[in-house]
Amino acid sequence: MSQPVLARPLDPERTEFYHRILREMLLVRRFEERAGEAYAQGMIGGFCHLYIGQEAVAVGAIAAIRPDDYVFAAYREHGHALVKGTTSRAVMAELFGRVDGCSAGKGGSMHLFDVEHNFMGGHGIVGGHLPLAAGAAFAAKYRGTDQVTLCFFGEAAVNIGAFHETLNMAALWELPVVFICENNRYGMGTALERAAAVWDVYRRACSYDMAEETVDGMDVLAVHEAVTSAVDRARSEHLPTLIEARTYRYMGHSMADPIHGHYRTKEELEEQKAKDPIQHLSEMLREADLLDDDTL
Repeated sequence: MSQPVLARPLDPERTEFYHRILREMLLVRRFEERAGEAYAQGMIGGFCHLYIGQEAVAVGAIAAIRPDDYVFAAYREHGHALVKGTTSRAVMAELFGRVDGCSAGKGGSMHLFDVEHNFMGGHGIVGGHLPLAAGAAFAAKYRGTDQVTLCFFGEAAVNIGAFHETLNMAALWELPVVFICENNRYGMGTALERAAAVWDVYRRACSYDMAEETVDGMDVLAVHEAVTSAVDRARSEHLPTLIEARTYRYMGHSMADPIHGHYRTKEELEEQKAKDPIQHLSEMLREADLLDDDTL
């Protein structure tokens, strides 16, 4: 059984890195708050899935790769695009349907794309992008580069055929890809316990003789450590890894979904908000005298 990856004690020599990932989490949080306000005012059309609460996963994971590595994400991907390097202006312009958006205003919230930064898109079909991520990893291996692919998806995707087909292919062909399941416990309004016979997503990896990890997705440093190990394995050995990051979204499934009261209680939400990844890292840095009010 996999033991959860825990972050190591803070190293004062890495203070600049800690400040950077805290700043990135704050960027994503503030961006999503503004996007939510604009959607509520009718300025953004279509669906809008906010990443508030899950920031530690994208930030911790993408901090472990190089600019030339690839990132694939699902439809809750604003944060991933921002952390990979797409400007907040380009992402917001896309949400507004503007021609200067990162997808020229044609993709909207669920289909951000930025080839300049190797962000290979958000994808609206649940799990539909997993084979594409394997394809990017295969292309890198075929070309003889040492590029790595990160593929983010939700726990609802593990019940579709493409998930199993892709993991089998990645293991069989020894592809440099890291599959990161952002398990926020609910596929729309359906709890994982009601949809899957096996609740521990990371256990699916054993069917394909693949390395696996489980990590606290609310701890950005733990996520970073787990993904760093997986990326090193992919880059040096061309071997895939499945990581289950156990996280939680503070908003509804989309802006059309109530925050609580339908399929989760207010008490559950408040319990999870006490684990806020931004607050958690801020408090750790303050306790270690690596962050003060002026810096913050």
